[in-house]
Amino acid sequence: MPATRPSRITPQDIRMIAFTLVERHGVRALGYADQAVWELEGKGEADSADAWRALRSEIEDALSGRIARSEPVRLH
Repeated sequence: MPATRPSRITPQDIRMIAFTLVERHGVRALGYADQAVWELEGKGEADSADAWRALRSEIEDALSGRIARSEPVRLH
């Protein structure tokens, strides 16, 4: 099993990446995130799959208008 490494990606980074994907790909960004989760789970890379799940959640919120690129990130 690979060693777990601490993430250097911040919640703000996730927000920025989500909006970039939405701007470039629209609703297809959800499919790309789903594909990444599926592939990473298949490789046994649970931490990376979880990061893509978080990104997918931000993509959903961006597409629905629940969040704006410029608003502060709130962790729940």
